[in-house]
Amino acid sequence: MTKPAKIMVANANGTPLTLADLPAPGTRRWVIRRKAEVVAAVHGGLLTLDDACARYCLSVEEFIGWQKLIDRHGVPGLRTTKTQHYR
Repeated sequence: MTKPAKIMVANANGTPLTLADLPAPGTRRWVIRRKAEVVAAVHGGLLTLDDACARYCLSVEEFIGWQKLIDRHGVPGLRTTKTQHYR
């Protein structure tokens, strides 16, 4: 019998990301790094989309918005101070 493959997820700077590294459940202040970590965790299979939304009280639309900004503009696209530039 083989062991299941261990999931390796990296954060924005390439270091391994674990559930312990993620923002605390109920986080209210969303800085760029925290948003990027949650998106990376879902993308890498560390959390499901439903789990992430429940854990952080996010709507699916909000999460997908973060994901689209990263896809289009990279992590800097998550900045809230320059939303007009990135959208």
